[in-house]
Order: sequence, then structure tokens, then C-alpha cells
Amino acid sequence: MIAKRIIPCLDIKNGRVVKGVNFVNLIDAGDPVELAKMYDDQNADELVFLDITASSDKRDIVIDLVEKVANQVFIPFTVGGGIKKVEDMRDLLLAGAEKTSINSSAIQTPRLISEGAEKFGSQCVVLAIDARRVGNNTSANTSKLDPLLKECLLDTSSKFEVYIHGGRTATGLDAVKWAKKGHDLGAGEILLTSMDADGTKDGYDLELTRAIKNVVNVPIIASGGAGNVEHVFEALQIADAALLASLLHYGTLTVNQIKNFLIEKNIPVRNIIN
Repeated sequence: MIAKRIIPCLDIKNGRVVKGVNFVNLIDAGDPVELAKMYDDQNADELVFLDITASSDKRDIVIDLVEKVANQVFIPFTVGGGIKKVEDMRDLLLAGAEKTSINSSAIQTPRLISEGAEKFGSQCVVLAIDARRVGNNTSANTSKLDPLLKECLLDTSSKFEVYIHGGRTATGLDAVKWAKKGHDLGAGEILLTSMDADGTKDGYDLELTRAIKNVVNVPIIASGGAGNVEHVFEALQIADAALLASLLHYGTLTVNQIKNFLIEKNIPVRNIIN
């Protein structure tokens, strides 16, 4: 069995790592460069760096901060937020990222997925999906959606809706259908975040994770809701990697403690500190 990955997430706003609950009430969690170095020392398998307001603020990602973080780590490093075109992907890869993560821009311009995969390889294109359970209705305006996405619209069977702009904007798209479409367009990995579970510490949304896993054959990173090692274990029964933030940022657990627990549960992991 392929080793499962533990991936700390650095959500960045105004140059600082932040963490909230359900994508709101953000509080400061530290300096991104210092945290990146700490997680590299803890033998995290990868890092994810997300500039969470770049798209909603309509600005580019902060390249110099990406370079500073990249200089402190020797593990794979994914960067997302504010990527609008293939040239942005190239700039991030040149700045030290190994992968690029696209979310809002992938829905606004779906061909960006295939263009990035063709230019740099599918392994460099991570499709980030922020999903929330469907309520009584959606506030989305779908009239201007790219024609490629018409087949991904919500219907009566939909359970999860995709949101963009850091969770601020409903899209009217079914998360499962969009994951399948993104996979078909060339995404090499899916970063799947449950907005309902985010920051709650009540556990990952296993139903959402399983639904996406059933329609794609690329790695899935489960995100949102980890409150203890049991939650990580449960997610990794389905997903290929677990993304964590507050559990690690505030010192509740270390990467190595999580990996040791997983070893006891016969989950294959790598990079253990003896």
C-alpha cells in the first residue's frame, strides 16, 4: 500500500498564517516562514500554502513570501491563491513550489486545468474544491458559467455545492460532478475541503470524501475538521493524505505523534523520527 501523507496547511492572509471555523472568524496562528521550518523539521510529508484572500481581493499571490517559505523547506510544497493563468503557475514553480493549487480560477476558466497539465504535467496541478452541504437553495448566478461546466450544475440529487473566493461565493455546481470534470480536464490531485467541518475539530466529512473518491482515480487530500488522531485515521481509510492546520499550529499534536499513531493502526507512513 502506498504511504499516506500528513500535510500541514498554511492559510495566509496579509502575510500571516490564520485559522478560523467554517472559513470565518479568522485568528492569527503565526509566521508562515517559521511554521514552514517547524513542519519541515517535524518530517511532514508536504506543505500546502494557500493565500486565502488573493482571489477575492483580485490580486496576485505574494511571490516573495513563497520564496522565503521555499527556502526553509526540503519537502514538496504546494501553493495556491491568486493563480489566474499558466504564467502564474510557472512563476510559482520557479519560486520554489512543486505543485500549484487552483480553486476559483479553475471554475472561472476550466481550461486552465488542462493548459497547466499540458505545460507542466498533471502532477503540478492540484484542483482545490471547497464544498458545503446543499441547503434549501443556492444563491449562485449560473448564467455566466463556462459551457464546460453546464454538466456540473446542482440537481435534486446533489448533496454538496462548490464555493469559491475563500468560501464567500456559491457557484451552483455539484462538488462530485466538478471533481470528476476537473479530473477529466487533467488535474493530478484533489484538495477537498469540507466548509461545514472546517475548524470544528469534529472530524472530517467522510461522506463527502468518499463521494469524491468514488468518481476519480487521482490522489485526494482530505481537509477540514481534524480534532484528534482518530479523525486522521478515519479520513485516511478513504483519502490518500490528510491536511491539518489548527491541531498542529497550536501544538496540540506534532506530525510525528500522528504518524506514530497511524503506524499502530497499520497505516503506512514515511519519514518517521525515531
